[in-house]
Amino acid sequence: MQTPTEFVREQVSTVREKVDQLAGSVAGTVAASKSEVSATGSQVGDFIREQRNAARVSLRELARTAGVSNPYLSQVERGLRKPSAEILAAIAKGLQISAETLYEQAGILDRRSGNPDTIAALRADEALSERHRAVLLELYETYVREHAATQKPSTPNSTTPDPSKESA
Repeated sequence: MQTPTEFVREQVSTVREKVDQLAGSVAGTVAASKSEVSATGSQVGDFIREQRNAARVSLRELARTAGVSNPYLSQVERGLRKPSAEILAAIAKGLQISAETLYEQAGILDRRSGNPDTIAALRADEALSERHRAVLLELYETYVREHAATQKPSTPNSTTPDPSKESA
């Protein structure tokens, strides 16, 4: 027969084992999801840094125009923080690029169909306002989809005469 002290020790030991098992399982899940967030965050952060460097804008200046702190923007660029859609829009405004571009990089929006060079050219055209760029991109994507739909392979109709084989 067990003493009350031995019984309590046994119960505590059993509970500790279960907690350790659950903690290991949770730690694995958290590590996996953290690596996914880090990969996406790193991708958008790298893109922001590239755009900032191309625009010759300092980290401090972009942080000020976007309305975020210097350390926060630095963490976004290094992939340590995943910014919200609102923050991405503010950063895009500071970089004078389309918010949609950053949304695509962050995985918030699906990439547009069409030629990436055409899309990049439309986005880079400084003569267009943000609204005009969005409208042109939407029209371009619509035309690309419609063109793809009309390019479905068709079988030749045997009842239609071939004009090149008609005799005069």
